[in-house]
Amino acid sequence: MSIDSVYHRVLSPHLRDWVRTDAQFSTPVGLLACQRDPLLRQLDALVVSSVVSSPPPLAKGKATKKAVIAPTIAPDAICLEVCLNDTVIFPEGGGQPSDTGIIRTADGTVWSVLQAKRHGGQAVHYVHVHDGNVENALLVLSPGAEVKVELDQAGFERRYDHMSLHTSQHLLSALLETRIQLPTLSWSLTSYPAPCYVEIPRGMTIEEISMIQAEANRLVFENRQVHVEVEELDPKSIKPVEKLQSGRAVGRGLPEDYTGGVNRVVVIDGVDRNPCCGTHLPSLSNLQLFILPHTDALSRSSTTMARLYFLTGPRLIVHTTSTHNYLTSTATLLSCGTPQVPERVGQVIDDRKSATRRIEDVELELAKYIATDLIRAIQDSDSVYKKHVHRTDDSATALNFLTAISFAFSETVSKSGIEVPYVLVLTSSPSAQMTTNTNVVFVVGSEDKRVKEVGDALKTKLGVKGGGKGLKWSGKFVGVWKNGKEDAMVEEILGNVL
Repeated sequence: MSIDSVYHRVLSPHLRDWVRTDAQFSTPVGLLACQRDPLLRQLDALVVSSVVSSPPPLAKGKATKKAVIAPTIAPDAICLEVCLNDTVIFPEGGGQPSDTGIIRTADGTVWSVLQAKRHGGQAVHYVHVHDGNVENALLVLSPGAEVKVELDQAGFERRYDHMSLHTSQHLLSALLETRIQLPTLSWSLTSYPAPCYVEIPRGMTIEEISMIQAEANRLVFENRQVHVEVEELDPKSIKPVEKLQSGRAVGRGLPEDYTGGVNRVVVIDGVDRNPCCGTHLPSLSNLQLFILPHTDALSRSSTTMARLYFLTGPRLIVHTTSTHNYLTSTATLLSCGTPQVPERVGQVIDDRKSATRRIEDVELELAKYIATDLIRAIQDSDSVYKKHVHRTDDSATALNFLTAISFAFSETVSKSGIEVPYVLVLTSSPSAQMTTNTNVVFVVGSEDKRVKEVGDALKTKLGVKGGGKGLKWSGKFVGVWKNGKEDAMVEEILGNVL
């Protein structure tokens, strides 16, 4: 395989000697076969080294949220760390996740490459020893062994997805910078099939987004070519990463642990030149950039930023297909054509709001009737009035209804001048008898001491979780509410109140 091509252009002639054809050293990251020809799917290679991989350390503290879900290696998986003289499997770097693939050995065995990482300037393949026979694996993959390293179908689809989005990000960031002077602060190649995004210093208008999208697709239709220029890295030429006034870095610099010695620049003809170690499509012709027509505002300390989401390649097809399916399914449910869906959804929401208001009015009226019945009973009491009222209610607002009953009761007692002390326990449970049911408990009384006494007893004897202050107490009981058990326990608790 030639190191020079229309796509891959070598500016420092002696770099050609760095692409290894023997098993003495590995080709450095920056000159790998996957970077010289991103569409290459298989390669004859030689093993340079192989060692047993140490299991990854267990995460400590709070788990961090990663935008990209990289291929994971189970803690109990047995792997070898294998270095080849060259590879078509891209190691994680430059904002682009690792490829996955396979290695075929001379004995016909197919070994899964779960991950590839850059160690300094070397690409290291994490090869799964599926049968657990480490000695045999080390023998078959010993230095000098001839192997075939490949992107299988799943691996190539993953690579093509990553390339499409990575090249699109370069195009999008270049246009944001040159057309409306918006630098890209960072970007995220999210997990398939979610939209990717770039972070920018401010939000964008619909007009700005439409203009950038139209300009990007004009360049796509012109079939602008993409190529890579490589030369020996001069440490003195490395420029520090630019920062905004807020202190936020613009983009990424060269990793501090990179020792490959290669300076790699990705060029979109007439549009952009940017240092990058990732894999990119040879032209824009296969891209169709779609920018979601909004930006999400973010606030981090004193810096205000926004995320601009975009799709292209396989993800755009998945997004378009799923969106169409959602839309047609919704239209079917609403018995209308797809163009009428927004209007019909608006009608459904308005109808739901009206129905909710009617239910609230009816519940308030019903609460007053229930409170009136309780008032008749309290007038006949010559001591502390104690009452438990249980209802079956499948609504999500059961507590609101119980609160309305207690409010109507307390208000009527206050206005009528009744001086009989009281304590009420109002409970509500769903009609379905399930152990996962959430049953609502509400306590109201004329004295906070009695309310607290009943609340504490409910927590101790029934396991109700809740609390309160003053004349009201509320809680929840998880499980099946039975008349012969839970109701009886509430009556017993009230019977002990003096």
